[in-house]
Amino acid sequence: MREHLQGKKRIVIKIGSSSLTHAATGMLDLRKLEKLVRLLCDLRGEGRDVVLVSSGAIAVGCTAMGFGKKPDRVEEKQAMAAIGQARLMMTYQKLFGEYQQTAAQILMTKNTMLNDLSRRNARNTFEELLKLGVIPVVNENDTVSTYEIQFGDNDRLSALVAALIQADLLVLLSDIDGLYSDDPHQNPQAEFISLVPEITAELAGMGKATSSSGVGTGGMAAKLEAARIATDAGADMVICNGSDIENLARVMEGQETGTLFLAHKNLNFDLIDYISR
Repeated sequence: MREHLQGKKRIVIKIGSSSLTHAATGMLDLRKLEKLVRLLCDLRGEGRDVVLVSSGAIAVGCTAMGFGKKPDRVEEKQAMAAIGQARLMMTYQKLFGEYQQTAAQILMTKNTMLNDLSRRNARNTFEELLKLGVIPVVNENDTVSTYEIQFGDNDRLSALVAALIQADLLVLLSDIDGLYSDDPHQNPQAEFISLVPEITAELAGMGKATSSSGVGTGGMAAKLEAARIATDAGADMVICNGSDIENLARVMEGQETGTLFLAHKNLNFDLIDYISR
């Protein structure tokens, strides 16, 4: 069942804030970042199209300015995003440069996706960058987004990007091994679910609306919503633990890693329907 993942040609990888930073200090985990960039460059070297959706701007900004926790006020969050996004992208550029790989930054807002012309322009930009062999690094433009027009979390954003560029695989590097029948942090009897052929109403009910980390925004409910978007668009999706970046390599090698959600292309799929919800 997993072997077909080895043949995926256009891959979107999302990594969350908790997988990018040290839990004790909130500072960037440079060893983990370097390993991630190296794996992405290897995937690109194999001739695959690669897009990285990276959280972490607000977390990096908070650390830079000495904030002990994520601020509550919107203005503070947006200021931290402005500071942190620049630092985060500078780090990515330096690491990608070590492997002679060109990266590009794409900051998106929900309005970009809702407007037909902007959405088409965004798709064309992705296509041109991928044709040039560039790895786009995507994040929501938290600096200008308002509550009413936010994507909500980068799990959802990554699924929308996967649908926009017609990717055939989405990998969510998370703070959990995959999908469980219940929250494993609260219930030690929770059962791990390795394969999801279809997202049923019962399965959707297993999602939790909170994140187990103090720096992320998306919980299992958000990941199930991302899986619904990605699989309806025709992409397989895998949730695996980002604490070990090698899990990404294991997924691409077809190993039993994380939870695999199988694609089931919705013939009536219209991206705008999923964006506006």
